[in-house]
Amino acid sequence: MATGGRCDFAILGLGRMGANLMRQAVDKGYRVAGYTKGAPPESPGSRFTLLADLSRLRDALKPPRKVFLYVPAGVAVDELIRALAKILERGDIILDGGNSYWGDSVRRARKLEPLGIHVLDLGTSGGVDGARNGACFMIGGPRDAVAQVEPILKKLATRGGYVHAGPSGSGHFTKLVHNGIEFGMLQAIGEGVDLLEHFPADLPIADVLACWRHGSVIRSWLIDLMEERYREDGMKAVPGVIEDTGEVNWLVADAMELEVATPAIALSVTQLIASRDTSKNWAKAIAMMRHGFGGHPYGRSKYLQRERRTSRIGGFVAPEKP
Repeated sequence: MATGGRCDFAILGLGRMGANLMRQAVDKGYRVAGYTKGAPPESPGSRFTLLADLSRLRDALKPPRKVFLYVPAGVAVDELIRALAKILERGDIILDGGNSYWGDSVRRARKLEPLGIHVLDLGTSGGVDGARNGACFMIGGPRDAVAQVEPILKKLATRGGYVHAGPSGSGHFTKLVHNGIEFGMLQAIGEGVDLLEHFPADLPIADVLACWRHGSVIRSWLIDLMEERYREDGMKAVPGVIEDTGEVNWLVADAMELEVATPAIALSVTQLIASRDTSKNWAKAIAMMRHGFGGHPYGRSKYLQRERRTSRIGGFVAPEKP
């Protein structure tokens, strides 16, 4: 942890994920520097330093410098990495904690390799609650660079929620597969709730969901969220339109390139798209759970529509043969 006045690491992008990860780190004794273009979060105390501009980053951190990025995937990541390449030095480390396409992560790592600056892809799961209380991290990159940030990540992860997935791109690839599985699970739960709603007699659906939370084969955090949101909001007030950033579309396309059949994941994507033309109970149920774990908005979102169009930069990158 920090000695003297310099910080242990920086977080660029202090939205819901970045700010909550910063608060968790400060609580655990780290000194953290932060930079954001939006409204800065309330300072948690003297262990947090808000930087007025990126030019102060080099002097604010202990070398080798460790810089976490929690900004929207796409052009913003490239622009920020270009700016950091002019500020950081050989041996410094950038960790992209957003939902970047894994092929973009491989390209970025290769581009900064001649400068001696490491770009690691850090798949981050667990939502806002995980960022605040213990996240799930999947990191990709060379072993020597990963070893330098591993103690921090293990400290900020929930117990057992850390893996060095492999070389560059593997962290974001495993997070992308995770998101595809998530979509399939959301779809199955949503269809189950729809079936409960269509039973010929009235069912105590919230109580059924509560029962499933205890000892059933399908007990999960998603079932927890479904019961909590069902009791709080019911179904009628929730729009049957589901927005997303388009990440799992990338996975379905990659599955075709890899010649791996993913029928459940592919169908869950098509059903999500179908929700934008009609109102269905399964779509409302998924929207309720997504709102619960990630604060995703109800109904249409111009921000997420833009993310679908802009967050992926490059195309599929063929893995290098050993």
